[in-house]
Amino acid sequence: MEADHDVMLAVRDGDVEKLGLLFEKHNKHLYNFFLRQTGKDQESEDLTQEVFFRMLKYRHTYKDEGNFMVWMFKIAYNARNDYYKKHKQFDNLDDEIDTLASNDPLPDKVTEKKSDVEFLEKALNALPLKKKELILMSRYENIGYKEIGSIIGCTEGAVKVRMYRAMKELTDIYFDLTGGECYEM
Repeated sequence: MEADHDVMLAVRDGDVEKLGLLFEKHNKHLYNFFLRQTGKDQESEDLTQEVFFRMLKYRHTYKDEGNFMVWMFKIAYNARNDYYKKHKQFDNLDDEIDTLASNDPLPDKVTEKKSDVEFLEKALNALPLKKKELILMSRYENIGYKEIGSIIGCTEGAVKVRMYRAMKELTDIYFDLTGGECYEM
């Protein structure tokens, strides 16, 4: 199978049918990324489709020396921001995630107990959207701080500071939800 970078170069150069390969490989991944943010199936599907539409529309901006995942998540970040601006929905997520959430495993450190996962999801959902998004990109999508900085338009150092603050707030919320009990995270 061709590398994502090579496939996107072919799409950029006019072989737009190859975008289907990228869609097949990444649509579930993006859907789950959006679902963790929005908690809504239809919104997540719409945003996922919007990312691939924008990838096609802005294919000429993809650079040969670029990192495909960073470029794709930059588009996802912008699509989500535009969606919320248009719909003026900056509220936090509902407590429950729709039933179509991914069956993909959560990070190894939180899979030991179902109640731990539930508390962690509630704490994550209670975070402001920008902080939640940082944690999702870093911990769930395994995107490095430098790449996150490229996506959101700030320095790696600023990402580290924001990530520290987001994790601290997540921890505080988690401990409030669990009554101060320390579970393995």
